[in-house]
Amino acid sequence: MPGGGCLRHSGGGSRPAAVVEEEEEDDSVDLELRAPCVGLSEQKVTMEISGLPLELWRLILAYLPLPDLGRCCVVCRAWHELIISLDNTRWRQLCLGCSECKHPNWPNHPDVEPHSWREAFKQHYLSSKIWTRNAQDLESSNCLYLFRRKKDRKTIFVGPTSEHVNLRSALAVANVYDKIIISPGVYEEQNEVTLKVPVEIIGHGKLGDVALLISFDQHCSTVRLCNLVLMPAWFTPVVYKTLSGHVQFDNCNVENGQLQIHAPGTCQVKFCTFSQSSINFHNVALSTIENCEFIGSESTSVTVEGPGLTDRNWACKHLAVAAKSNSVLNVPGQALTNACSSENHFQRSSSNFRTFELNENMTDSRQASASKQNFQLPCEKDSQCNGEEFSTKRSPCEGEVITLETDYSDSEMSTCSENEDDEQSVYKLSYQSHGLSQLLARNNPFRSQKKGTDLLQMDLELKTLQKELQKDKDAQILASTLQGCLIRKCLFRDGKGGVFVCSQGQARLECNIFRNLSYAVRCIQNAKIIMIKNEISQCKASGIFLRLAAGGLIADNNIHSNSEAGIDIRKGANPLILCNQIHSGHRSGIVVLGNGKGIIRSNRIYGNKEAGIYILYNGNPVVSGNHIYQGLAAGVAVNENGRGQILENIIRENHWGGADIRRGGDPILRKNLICYGYSDGVVVGERGKGLIEGNTIYGNKGCGVWVMSSSLPHIANNQISRNNIYGVAVFCRKDDANDHLNNQGGNENFNDEGEIINWENDFDSDEERYTSHKPITVALIEFNNINHNGAAGLYIKSSETLNIVANAVHANHDNGIAVYQSSQFTHITNNSITCNSVGGVLVEAGCKVELRGNGIYDNSSHGVTSKGEGTVLENDILGNHGCGLQLLENADMKVTKNRIQSLHDYGIAILDQAKGAVQENQIFRGKLGKTILDKTEHPERCTVQSNEILACSKNSCRSGIAWKLDNPPARPLVDGSNRATSMVQTRQRVASMTTRIAARVEGGCHDNGSIFCSIL
Repeated sequence: MPGGGCLRHSGGGSRPAAVVEEEEEDDSVDLELRAPCVGLSEQKVTMEISGLPLELWRLILAYLPLPDLGRCCVVCRAWHELIISLDNTRWRQLCLGCSECKHPNWPNHPDVEPHSWREAFKQHYLSSKIWTRNAQDLESSNCLYLFRRKKDRKTIFVGPTSEHVNLRSALAVANVYDKIIISPGVYEEQNEVTLKVPVEIIGHGKLGDVALLISFDQHCSTVRLCNLVLMPAWFTPVVYKTLSGHVQFDNCNVENGQLQIHAPGTCQVKFCTFSQSSINFHNVALSTIENCEFIGSESTSVTVEGPGLTDRNWACKHLAVAAKSNSVLNVPGQALTNACSSENHFQRSSSNFRTFELNENMTDSRQASASKQNFQLPCEKDSQCNGEEFSTKRSPCEGEVITLETDYSDSEMSTCSENEDDEQSVYKLSYQSHGLSQLLARNNPFRSQKKGTDLLQMDLELKTLQKELQKDKDAQILASTLQGCLIRKCLFRDGKGGVFVCSQGQARLECNIFRNLSYAVRCIQNAKIIMIKNEISQCKASGIFLRLAAGGLIADNNIHSNSEAGIDIRKGANPLILCNQIHSGHRSGIVVLGNGKGIIRSNRIYGNKEAGIYILYNGNPVVSGNHIYQGLAAGVAVNENGRGQILENIIRENHWGGADIRRGGDPILRKNLICYGYSDGVVVGERGKGLIEGNTIYGNKGCGVWVMSSSLPHIANNQISRNNIYGVAVFCRKDDANDHLNNQGGNENFNDEGEIINWENDFDSDEERYTSHKPITVALIEFNNINHNGAAGLYIKSSETLNIVANAVHANHDNGIAVYQSSQFTHITNNSITCNSVGGVLVEAGCKVELRGNGIYDNSSHGVTSKGEGTVLENDILGNHGCGLQLLENADMKVTKNRIQSLHDYGIAILDQAKGAVQENQIFRGKLGKTILDKTEHPERCTVQSNEILACSKNSCRSGIAWKLDNPPARPLVDGSNRATSMVQTRQRVASMTTRIAARVEGGCHDNGSIFCSIL
């Protein structure tokens, strides 16, 4: 009827209550839910909702008992909506007033309202009836008939004034599904009590009024205990044991006792408190623990041991249906937040979520020690330094060339009078088409743009768990796994251990809180753990231990403030770790050691006192897509023969190195953003190894990459820019590193529970260790773009051989490459060294250097300045504002087959006591009126011969005809399109490069030649 509905009632025609309206086929509903409505006659009664205001209806209905609410709810749509609208009043009152349950979010968040009080009450009601579901399997038995009719189901009272003074006598007369109500008091049984028939044992009054000192042994199919305090008898610590049947505990306290559940037995525990007590599951297929509190356990609160047996009892299918319907993955987002998260789980500081912009202004503010012009380009033209010149194509034309032999005096080699006008044109050679020009064209990927710097904002957002599960089918299968023990919405606090899973056992943990324990979760011996949306904090050791080939899924947890690592993976454990917050730890966030593996993806790891991720002792995880930031030590530390693949992470604002590799660490560090660190971007310390490839290392307050010369890294294809000090620095002693600490990872207590383990004896074989990439024998720096750094692009102070190949060293605020110490040869080959604020290459006294095939252009001072020894072969040294090549002091260099031009100074200057040979070079004239070659006063020390001096005639100068570099074209001659990307091709290139360098050095070394010459 319009405007409202009506309530029609006749004696026996009502339906079950609303909490079980979906379960009409369930005949186990208590008889009291079918009692007739109070005050309604047998005759038809009609009540219009529109006849009274809704507020008045709600006030009236607030006095109805549960059965009448259920009947009203099923009358019609209008009445259904009216009853549903009582959620925060009558349904809340019924839920909180029930003696068999507690607040739906107890014990973790009792102050958080559930999504629906009616739904919470309904779920509890359905859950409380699971223990009776086995009656459906007894259709042919007489007891089923009696049970369904509920006529012969007895209520037996136990108490001092009742017919039965103890529980044992009541059980002796109980029939199937009888209810035993125990009056307040303390009841002690001197012998084990055997449960032979299904019964329900309920304590009368408030929780705590009824206490049993008892030991139950269940031999029947099902039992329910409710509103009791259970303590062990004097002769055993076991309070309850079942070997095959199902037992259900609702709103009970267990003190100083144990529950033992053996397969095929099952257990359902809800709203219970375990004080210094534990539950042990043995080979159980499925059991559930929900909304329980575990306090002060002296051992592990919950132990799950052994694989689930295929032999299952009747309750497994019902527990599985209930568990899946309430799974955290099925809960709506708002309810999930309320039900599963602690207050600080979702309280993240603005700095944790902020999307920072990579531009010059922010970098200036972070790099306080840099000059105000830190990011101004050191060249006269911004277009040159930003690589824009290389995108401009013009067709050079041939000019008239005067060729002069160099067997003349210094004065004879000047083709123009020094009195000629200084204002005449400067003839600059074009080099825009050299082999690394495309690399230079993208030398500043974070340059401010009109639209802002949105270049990385999408990458800064971590994937959610839902997206990860959609992308990864294996993770999806793990997330849906439901076997062993399900522990949901429980609180573990102030004890030794939380959950222990071993010997192929399986457990699933959802929305639990672990606080102030020795450890939260331990999973060993091929066991599997599924952890979703838990909070783990203030553990005295590590939060989660995984050992001995353990595995599983650890996803969307909040792991913080633990004394040791948040997650500890070792001895072959291989978990999948997704979308967690791991922060504020007193040591590292995640530790992987002792052959530990694992996939660590899309986690937020921040604010830990030691390394965010620490890999050592042959640990070999895959770490990808994480945000690792604001740590007080390194972002990622790989030490003591650790390995691993560190891929596509954002590592920022850490106090020590973004990535720290030392003492045999051999990772693959690829495609990471390592930025805004308070120290160096990447540190490769003593005996460090590894492939550092394709990373963006930006805006760090120290060096971009800091390398100790005793290490053997392969540094390739990285963007290293706008760091406060050097782009790449190689040191030979720890003292040269501004007192860098020996171990940026920290000193973890890796001996778990006092074990003394020699991890070095637990390594894999050498063949297995290097399956990811083969080690190299000489440190190699190749194909990197090193630009706009606060000091030299590459700073070398090394005692070992070093190969620097095909790098673009551009617009740094000191020399492009500075070699201050090099007792073994440093090979600088096929690099583009351009637009640096001082010189292109500086070689200090006592250093051994080979410069071959480089393009050294447009630097603000000299192209090459050398006080050391070695060779300068087949380089293009053009357009530099000082001399093209300057040999000083006791330099001993062989300068051969170079093309040299200086705009404002000498092409080659040989000064002081320098010696060597200058032969077969092409020297182009720069500014008119300046000599081309400045030669030492002691010609016997230096041989200058067979050089070709190129100058334009006056006519060609006035006509603007330009030279062009041809045959070969502008150096470096590097074909970027053919560069190998696979590790096999990379190793072949390294071997080829070493062989080529060795062969070339053979013909030009001095008496104290390089190590290559000695070998050959």
